[in-house]
Amino acid sequence: MKLSAKGRYAVMALADLASIKAKGPVTLAEIAERQDISISYLEQLFAKLRRRGVVKGVRGPGGGYRLTRLASETSIADIILAVDEQIDTVACDRSSDLGCTGKTGRCLAHDLWDELGRHIYLFLSSVTLDDVLNRRVLGTAGGARLLDGVDRK
Repeated sequence: MKLSAKGRYAVMALADLASIKAKGPVTLAEIAERQDISISYLEQLFAKLRRRGVVKGVRGPGGGYRLTRLASETSIADIILAVDEQIDTVACDRSSDLGCTGKTGRCLAHDLWDELGRHIYLFLSSVTLDDVLNRRVLGTAGGARLLDGVDRK
């Protein structure tokens, strides 16, 4: 699974939003400057995040965005799914009998990739913005430290 810029930028932007202890809303211009993401791209992402109830927009002078829930209640999976990013490791169309191969059913490793997708989703569901901000993510995947120093291209 490769997470697109859409998912990565959404997480970065909301981590930025959550890290600002402002009394009021935060503008996209502020987030754009701190995270080096274009305002137009942030506008697209935040429109989706707002429609899905992850953020709330405030109009007018002093307007901007704020999280609808606490950072400790906002999972990374919620953010990624809100911007229409798929958390999936299989390329098959589950509604089709053609499956992974596009011809006749599932590929031989389908169950492996399907289960990996479930683990990724469960992991991202268990990590919150608060965890990211407080660096409580490293080492949370069982056995991950065994891979330290291994080239993971």
